[in-house]
Amino acid sequence: MADLQVTLNRLKLRNPILVASGTFGYAREMAAFVNFSELGGIVPKTVTGEPRIGNPPPRTVETSSGMLNSIGLDNDGIDVFVNKHVPYLTELDTALIANVAGRTVDDFAMLAERLAGVAGIAAVELNISCPNVSGGVDFGTNPDSAKQVVEAVRNACSFPVIAKLTPNVTDITAVAAGVAEGGADAVSCVNTFQGMAIDWRRRKAVLGNVLGGLSGPAIKPLALRCVYQIAKSVDIPIIGIGGISTIDDVLEFLVAGATAVQIGTANFYNPAVSGSMATLLNQQLDADGIRSVAEIVGSIHQKTQQSC
Repeated sequence: MADLQVTLNRLKLRNPILVASGTFGYAREMAAFVNFSELGGIVPKTVTGEPRIGNPPPRTVETSSGMLNSIGLDNDGIDVFVNKHVPYLTELDTALIANVAGRTVDDFAMLAERLAGVAGIAAVELNISCPNVSGGVDFGTNPDSAKQVVEAVRNACSFPVIAKLTPNVTDITAVAAGVAEGGADAVSCVNTFQGMAIDWRRRKAVLGNVLGGLSGPAIKPLALRCVYQIAKSVDIPIIGIGGISTIDDVLEFLVAGATAVQIGTANFYNPAVSGSMATLLNQQLDADGIRSVAEIVGSIHQKTQQSC
């Protein structure tokens, strides 16, 4: 059997298969479909300091090979998350990576400090890239601002820190360099692409908030490009996200430079998909005579260097 363990600086995982924030609820909803011990980790939906009711409906719409969502970070706030959801999540046989979002640098630091005393959390993922709320991508589009958020969180807690990046920028490598300089252990790449859907007969937008985030198979080539560019230019571990639904998708992201992956939209139409991926990955690596995940991570870059 191949060695599936992966290391993202201070964060060590039993395998590289994670589930993306906002697509797996608080795990209770998926218990009938997934053996959690088969996952490298779980990223629950984003939590904010205060409860949020989210955006007006409709909040989702199916598109060609994808989905637009405009949930708006609907959640019950940090206190309910810690008191109600964390006790269940920390009992599961997999790593818990909390995902947080704030309006200011101090908000992020406060959330990290609130989580710092909670046992069982493996890492914190910073949502500096949500396109569905006012100011949601402000930190993720400016390398200096992104760096400041990471630094503040590093000072507020001892958890490994993952910065979730937005693709809605001119140069994603500049933001990746900023969070790396700020001390991020890894980056999640990428969040959704901003888009919209229109009902031309009614002459209006389909989503209640007009704009939403596009995810699913339609964005995979774009997400792969982002992972490839970051891996080529910035020395920081990457968690690849974007349209992953098959083992081939997983392997493409690993070859592009991702150390781990998060499965998102596929959880909605195939709730069992995440639980099968580690087994499929092991089978494929064995079939190809590959002894560990590490051998394949970023191998496209090694091939490119050899051919030059």
